[in-house]
Amino acid sequence: MKKVNIRTVPLSAMLGMAIIAINLAAALFAPWLAPHSETAQVGDIWMLPSSALPFGTDSLGRDMLSRILFGARTTIAIALAITAISFVVGIITGFTAAIYGRWVDVALTRVVDTLMSIPVLILALIVLSVLGTSIPVLVGTIALLDATRVFRLARLVAQGIVCLEYVEAARLRGEGLWWIVRKEFLPNAMPPLLAEFGMRFCFTFLFIAGLSFLGLGIQPPWADWGSMVRDNAQAINFGQLAPLYPAAAIALLTIGVNLVVDWLLARNNLSLGEEG
Repeated sequence: MKKVNIRTVPLSAMLGMAIIAINLAAALFAPWLAPHSETAQVGDIWMLPSSALPFGTDSLGRDMLSRILFGARTTIAIALAITAISFVVGIITGFTAAIYGRWVDVALTRVVDTLMSIPVLILALIVLSVLGTSIPVLVGTIALLDATRVFRLARLVAQGIVCLEYVEAARLRGEGLWWIVRKEFLPNAMPPLLAEFGMRFCFTFLFIAGLSFLGLGIQPPWADWGSMVRDNAQAINFGQLAPLYPAAAIALLTIGVNLVVDWLLARNNLSLGEEG
């Protein structure tokens, strides 16, 4: 991977990084930035924005700004945890299938194909309805489903690397499998995997918000943006903007991540073209 020269980063990617940084800061420092706790009732329901309550109140009279800040912490942390777990599982299984091949590749690929043949939303709804909607179950279920997509990419990338000359040279030198994976596979597979990480984070982030909107995601009293849209949807009928604030937060973070992912993909394609 080439080192990043900040002067060559396009404005769109810089904007995306700024959006991501703001959201991460909100998630990390929510207890200090929020003027109220996420469960405190500070007024009547759906109060209009004011100097004391910049975003007004929600359907239970809680401060919307505080709920959005705490919701950033919950939603982003869970989405990152799910994406990280899915990548660990997907990369390990994908590399294993590509390196060992034969029956190992066939067995892992058939399992993944079976899971991918079932619509993700339907399978998630079934599992969450049976096992409950606790955070560990939510994280484990979505991470397992996402790992199938990561497996396909990691396997494809590793199959292109395993037959290259420098990998064969490392084997002839007597290097161990872990050394080859760490020194040869991961550095060369990192650009597409990083771009996929950003895309999978977006999908996971939106999927969690969708499940929360359906009532099967993050449960009260935890604040999260998807359930905030659901809880305040009726405010639109009264001309209130309460559900638009968390919806805008979801859209803004998704756009920011996609701007960075687009730049990473373009940068990777440019690097491949120069090498070719």
